[in-house]
Amino acid sequence: MEAPNPLNAFLEAQGLVILDGGLATELETRGHDLSDALWSARLLIDEPEAIRDVHAAYLEAGADCVVSGSYQATVEGLRRRGVGAEEARERLCLSIELARQARDGFWRSAPEDRRRPLVAASVGPYGAARADGSEYTGSYDRDEAGLLDFHRERFALLAGAGADLLACETLPSGVEARALLRLLDETPRARAWFSFTARDAAHISDGTPLAEVARELDHERIIALGVNCVPPSLVPGLLAELRDATDRPLVVYPNSGEVWDARARRWGGAPEGYDPAEACLSWRDAGARLLGGCCRVGPAAITRMRQRLLGKSGGCPEVG
Repeated sequence: MEAPNPLNAFLEAQGLVILDGGLATELETRGHDLSDALWSARLLIDEPEAIRDVHAAYLEAGADCVVSGSYQATVEGLRRRGVGAEEARERLCLSIELARQARDGFWRSAPEDRRRPLVAASVGPYGAARADGSEYTGSYDRDEAGLLDFHRERFALLAGAGADLLACETLPSGVEARALLRLLDETPRARAWFSFTARDAAHISDGTPLAEVARELDHERIIALGVNCVPPSLVPGLLAELRDATDRPLVVYPNSGEVWDARARRWGGAPEGYDPAEACLSWRDAGARLLGGCCRVGPAAITRMRQRLLGKSGGCPEVG
């Protein structure tokens, strides 16, 4: 028996799902140094309660769904930090437990107009584990079989750790998407959204047309398709490509428009100067149904987005 789609209750009640913002962004704002190769996943070892507290902050800010701190975490990467293989697996599962703890704590005293939030397990791309910026280029040294080998154990661990769904996010590669689709097909009852980085308003980062990828991912357990960690200026064109290629709900959570410097391990350049609370209205009108922010977008922006999209009451918007 198939598990129910966890998005449906939100889409039926309020037309939209408000996602969280950048986990690492808020951790850095709170003074945590994330400059090593594990990025925010380092805190799964050193200070896991800090991750839980940021999840809680996004829920208080208005998020209907928080994404776990497993984006850059792998068994191999955690072992390089000195933990054993079994503890590394436990830390991956802990990333889901921290988000669930934050959700359950919020839910005990949540406002009456809120629905019980969702927890999405972040399945970051191969490029995130390489820590070389290749999640924004798709320049990989592995074929589909190699990417299956990379993702298989972590995918199974995260799928079995108690999240409501998987977030296969920041994907730059059509080959990687096919590998993850195969793993999803092998994993009973798992549901996922797939979201991509992009080189322009029509192509994902490796050059594959986004519409082509979307048509290839026509699978009943892919419950949303979209883009994340892309500049806001690309979002309208990318949504148009998706809208013509799929009837899945569309997900969009861009960054600020700054550029990731993999060598220096920091964001550089100037943000695009957009206001998420204004931009999200046009994204909704263009078909987006899951909306939030990625890197350099914090809790205050999520609050403004919820207010503009749903109003203080969290009631149903006029969905075009």
